[in-house]
Amino acid sequence: MAREPGDRRERILASAAALFARKGVSATTVREIADEAGILSGSLYHHFESKEAMVDEIVTSYLDDLRTRYKRVLDGESHPRTRLHDLIVASLEVVEAHPHATEIYQNDVNYLTQIERFGYLRTAGKEVQNTWLSVIEAGIAEGVIRDDLDPKILYRLMRDAVWLSVRWFKPTAAYPITRLAEDCTSLFLDGLAKSR
Repeated sequence: MAREPGDRRERILASAAALFARKGVSATTVREIADEAGILSGSLYHHFESKEAMVDEIVTSYLDDLRTRYKRVLDGESHPRTRLHDLIVASLEVVEAHPHATEIYQNDVNYLTQIERFGYLRTAGKEVQNTWLSVIEAGIAEGVIRDDLDPKILYRLMRDAVWLSVRWFKPTAAYPITRLAEDCTSLFLDGLAKSR
């Protein structure tokens, strides 16, 4: 069965995403993407206007999924502990669904925001931060989270613990994403000390 043009486009994007995640956006060439996808370099331009267009599509899909899942969390359960847990689950599900895009965003966001086309990443970063801060601040207001800790510091620690798991966490039947989310929530809210 012959591949459809859409299949080729998806194959190109998958190849590009893997290379961008592994090498970085600036270090990856169009020729490398074409070689990885098994096509000629010139053929890429039938599907994408530029390397940046590929990055844009990969990152936009990732951010759209993230926004959708975060909105569900904010529209759902209102108890801060449950909301924090659900935010962690949503983040980990996005990491699992978009592992290469997660790494591209984590590794290259500072580089990409210097390019006019990617100015929207600043806004997206603020949205992500505001979502986490709203959950953390609600937790502080309701006495679930200590009020002597800076919410922005907590956000950065939690965000990095969750997002950087893309580099090491591989879910299994015995230890799925939901279990990691439960353990993260417990560590963030209950700490490491054994209950007495």
